[in-house]
Amino acid sequence: MSEKLAEVFTYESLVHAVAGAMGSVTAMTVFFPLDTARLRLQVDEKRKAKSTPAILAEIIREEGLLAPYRGWFPVICSLCCSNFVYFYCFHSLKAAWLKGQAATPSRDLLIGIAAGVINVLVTTPLWVVNTRLKLQGAKFRNTDVHPTHYKGIIDAFAGIVREEGVWALWNGTLPSLLLVLNPAIQFMIYEGLKRQLRRGVHRELTALEVFLIGAVAKAVATTLTYPLQTVQSILRFGQHRQPTERSRLLSSLRSVVHLLRNRVRKQGMLGLFKGLEAKLLQTVLTAALMFLLYEKIASSTFRVMGVKRTRHSR
Repeated sequence: MSEKLAEVFTYESLVHAVAGAMGSVTAMTVFFPLDTARLRLQVDEKRKAKSTPAILAEIIREEGLLAPYRGWFPVICSLCCSNFVYFYCFHSLKAAWLKGQAATPSRDLLIGIAAGVINVLVTTPLWVVNTRLKLQGAKFRNTDVHPTHYKGIIDAFAGIVREEGVWALWNGTLPSLLLVLNPAIQFMIYEGLKRQLRRGVHRELTALEVFLIGAVAKAVATTLTYPLQTVQSILRFGQHRQPTERSRLLSSLRSVVHLLRNRVRKQGMLGLFKGLEAKLLQTVLTAALMFLLYEKIASSTFRVMGVKRTRHSR
């Protein structure tokens, strides 16, 4: 038992977690306006789908120059916590499972799914709050959307629990659990491409190589899971009236199916991918920069501390 705990709670996993959190926060800050455009297109059904620059120009014209960065602080707090948990779980579970064995795409996928489930259950309340704050004060084309007036992160937590109940903090958990496939697929492709580039030669990848394989991995994962991401955003926003079932799981499942069918009925199959251009632009660039910073921060930290990285973490 103590050996298992020693494999999970390691300095190496902590370095990976801190590097991942720092890389993601920096990358998201750089490309945050693109995420604002994506979120507006997902939750505001009556906003016409346009190019990302056109959507951002509309937001700035109607709401001010700083509007694309509305909700930056709660998003960064959520992202920092979320990526710390994910990177820590991914690398600690990988160390405990592989024990010197060679990593494979199927093992990376399974480890990524397990890390994703833990991450979703721990951090969903943070993402629900940041979605509300990010959309607060936005000018919607959809008149059915009710404005909120939270004063900050703590007030949003208290307000949601008081008005909607504590379980409202886990709105969108089911699509989020289904969406653990997104980072799992992303890490599987990223780790697989990294192994291919290093085949026969143990070396550090160049900055360009890391950036490109990070971009490819995220592009594939995002395109495959985008319809569920749209449903997730709508449920987190809390404006969708969910079916009242005794079973919360059944209620969540009915909500997901209803939202997908409703989107197809109103906007056609392409409606499921409304905002995908903005999402791909944001998420691919953010993930590519995040992986680049993560690799450099982790590598530098190990080098400075004189700690040798285990083979499976490379």
